[in-house]
Amino acid sequence: MTVDVALDAMGGDLAPQSTVDGALIAVAEGITVALVGDEQILHAELAQRGGPRDGISVVHAPESIAMDANAVAEARRRRGSSISIGIGMVKRREAGAFVSVGNTGAAMATALMTLGRMRGVERPALCVFLPTPGGPTLLLDVGANAEARPSHLVQFAHFGSAYVRTALRIAEPSVGLLSIGEEASKGSSLIVEAHRGLSGVLPGFVGNVEGRDIALGTVDVVVTDGFTGNVVLKVLEGTVTMMFDQLRSVALSSLRARLGGALLLPAVGQLRSQFDYRRFGAVPLLGVDGAVFIGHGRSDAEAIASAIRSAANAVRNGMLEAVGEAIAQTT
Repeated sequence: MTVDVALDAMGGDLAPQSTVDGALIAVAEGITVALVGDEQILHAELAQRGGPRDGISVVHAPESIAMDANAVAEARRRRGSSISIGIGMVKRREAGAFVSVGNTGAAMATALMTLGRMRGVERPALCVFLPTPGGPTLLLDVGANAEARPSHLVQFAHFGSAYVRTALRIAEPSVGLLSIGEEASKGSSLIVEAHRGLSGVLPGFVGNVEGRDIALGTVDVVVTDGFTGNVVLKVLEGTVTMMFDQLRSVALSSLRARLGGALLLPAVGQLRSQFDYRRFGAVPLLGVDGAVFIGHGRSDAEAIASAIRSAANAVRNGMLEAVGEAIAQTT
């Protein structure tokens, strides 16, 4: 029997409570989920919540990979881990997708070893949706490849565009290359050559974009190498955290500020929710030959449910087929 999603039930800072609770939320919405992990622990968690129910199952995995473990070494050594067994289910068509909020490096390494790359893919890329005033912007790569060649960025642009078409239902997503200037001649040789490879080839390609364009939501997809993308992501996360912390500090600094803060609280809460990583839950490792979704290590039950939902919807909407077609245009 094939389930919609195999979930790494032992992965993440709050597992297994968060993963079990999140799975139950998704199951209530009609998504079938296999909890992959220590069966004794998982059956005990389910028993505390009323016992087994339709739509959810447990697949035993005797091992797990710690969040701070050496990713590649552990991926090779722990073949009985929840990550390895869950991705193996995708390989054998026992699950439509795999979701983990555990060790990101181990999930990526296991996906490559078990599923391999899609035909024609040079390098896979990890992406993330960033909230912007005009809607989410997809940033990739954010860490799968510290170094990249122009042909890698060209492929990232194609399958990033394909994913946005299926995930957000945008017919022709706008795509930009992250650079230090909008002109085609600006940037490193990597960017200049990638720009040349995309111009007139990828529908929706608008050329170079600058760092400020990411937060403004100027384009639907921003493409860069994994080193730069990861730095951008961490800077944005830190900036958002700092801004809300400072806002809270100022709002509590005096009686007058507290009164004003109370009036602004609903609007601030709404604004903060727009920057909440739980909205998307998880994003795919694009370019591997199977649906593998990776989420935030601090994911709570709501974030887990969102991750499961995102993975199931992506498979139903034909993400893999769209990415495969996009890659065929680059080879």
